[in-house]
Amino acid sequence: MAAKEPLVITAKDEMRKWSRKMRSQGKSIGLVPTMGYLHQGHLSLIQEAHKHSHLIVVSIYVNPGQFSPSEDLSTYPSDLHGDMLKLKSVPGGVDVVFCPKNLYDYNNDSDEKQKNKNGNENLGAGGGDGNGVVSCVEEKGSGHETWVRVERLEKGLCGKSRPVFFRGVATIVTKLFHIVEPDVAVFGKKDYQQWRIIQRMVRDLDFAIEIVGSEITRDSDGLALSSRNVHLSPEERQKALSISRSLSKAKAAAKGQVKCRELKDSAILTITQAGGRIDYAEIVDQENLKSVEEIKGPVVFCIAAWFGKVRLIDNMEIDI
Repeated sequence: MAAKEPLVITAKDEMRKWSRKMRSQGKSIGLVPTMGYLHQGHLSLIQEAHKHSHLIVVSIYVNPGQFSPSEDLSTYPSDLHGDMLKLKSVPGGVDVVFCPKNLYDYNNDSDEKQKNKNGNENLGAGGGDGNGVVSCVEEKGSGHETWVRVERLEKGLCGKSRPVFFRGVATIVTKLFHIVEPDVAVFGKKDYQQWRIIQRMVRDLDFAIEIVGSEITRDSDGLALSSRNVHLSPEERQKALSISRSLSKAKAAAKGQVKCRELKDSAILTITQAGGRIDYAEIVDQENLKSVEEIKGPVVFCIAAWFGKVRLIDNMEIDI
């Protein structure tokens, strides 16, 4: 059977027109948002989307709105040709690949462009998280000034060290939802906080979209798949296995140990002894992401750690 050749769309209006045509024919649309450099974890999201919709749209867009100028936007891996080959290999295929060039390009509005040129310094100083931290979008002076925030859920975990990240994620996902107009969107649970934030945003803003969380895909040795893994040296990759191993150990120990402090201390020790640098190690409620001291219901153990110059995240749900 020949591989399915997806339609490639780069323009917002064309994407919206295609979606509305398909929906007028009674077809449901599933969206899998990605930043490209696809791996088996992304392909598993597409397979999950096939369970919930007739047609599949995969977006490939490295979103500058979720990176601060000090983060790794410029080095984020990219391989569109390789991505297209992988998408053709997915059982059931992909109907559309939406890969816009710049979703923050408002150059058609010459007045806004001039305003931005004149007021760029003020925008940078007052943007971001309110403390002078801005995203790459603001630094480059695109004129974009509307952001979506899920105010409480974004504050902990990754939000502590990446203050513009989740407002950038929520904003770009909102833009994609308005452009693609899907019935279903699938997100990986590896980015657990992101998945919960999108769920809450959809609920609070009354999007008529079902949000599906797909389980973490791991290599055979347990390392959670991530596009950033390509930047790990063989030695760093081996050391990074300490994250998943510490999570598995904590999950097993939680059956007889409900005190979180000991579980977190053990994981931190395992990772630091392997050469990792901890960003956070938190056990939180699965729904509201509040830190817990004792496990009395469903929780998730979330870890972020640096190995070399690569920041990795992973988590494991614990249900007792």
